[in-house]
Amino acid sequence: MAEDSRRMEEEDRGPGAAFQVFVLMEDLLDKLRLLNYEDEVLKKHNMRPISRLYFALPTNSGEQYFMFCTLAAWLINKAGHHFEQPQEYDDPNATVSKILTELRSFGGTADFPPSKLKAGYGEQVCYVLDFLTEEVLKHTNFTWKRPVYPSEELDEEVIVEDDAELTLNKFEDEIVEEESDNDEEHLVDLNILKAQSNKKASTQNVGETSKPEEILESKTDAAEWYLEVERVLPQLKVTVRTDNKDWRIHVDQMHQHKDGIETSLKETKGYLDKLHNEVSKTLEKVASREKYINSQLDPLVQEYRAAQAQLSEV
Repeated sequence: MAEDSRRMEEEDRGPGAAFQVFVLMEDLLDKLRLLNYEDEVLKKHNMRPISRLYFALPTNSGEQYFMFCTLAAWLINKAGHHFEQPQEYDDPNATVSKILTELRSFGGTADFPPSKLKAGYGEQVCYVLDFLTEEVLKHTNFTWKRPVYPSEELDEEVIVEDDAELTLNKFEDEIVEEESDNDEEHLVDLNILKAQSNKKASTQNVGETSKPEEILESKTDAAEWYLEVERVLPQLKVTVRTDNKDWRIHVDQMHQHKDGIETSLKETKGYLDKLHNEVSKTLEKVASREKYINSQLDPLVQEYRAAQAQLSEV
């Protein structure tokens, strides 16, 4: 029933009601950072900093409840009211009722059961802490200051010469430079060609003198060669390790299992049909034998009934 009522309330508030707790939690964390809760609460009680989803989702109910009570007590004291720091062994009902009393004294509304706060997470927990942070900001007269922008030094403007416009003298100079470069390249190419031709001629002469007189033949036994190939062949195979998390592998496995089930089903179905026929034939034989035995014993049964009737009369 409670779950149905909660769903009805969310439907009345709109489709974004389920995400309101995340908005409240993010706003609450920003306000706690403005109040410097890291130095005044976390370091004092040796606690870890909370995340933007700490009170929005259930993680550790006991830890979340103690963090909620610690922050609530700190905020109430910081807002000007005296509130004793709750301990781990205090009664949760009494602690929650004191926090709700202080909340109402600040002008807040608590139209929800106290058990919502004892859970240590949820929209009600975020609402209470957010309301108390607002009261602390009002009590300390917190105001936003104007942003201070860093002064940027402007770089000196560098005058870039525009090479788009070419004068006639520049154009002639560039043509002369290109022609001289081309002539030098042609000269270099001719010298390189001469050196290469001389090198080829020398290598040919050397090759003619060092040419082998006989044809090279392999002296390795063919059987030993095949044995070596068979020994090394498993090491030459490339094995690709498949990732079990890939969905394609799961699909292939499903197809393999399906084919295996179908083949097994065909064989098993034949055996089951044969067994069904044998069992049905056996049952028919048993039924016929039972009828035969009943027909043979029917006179004896009648005599037994007559004798039992005479015995009952006696």
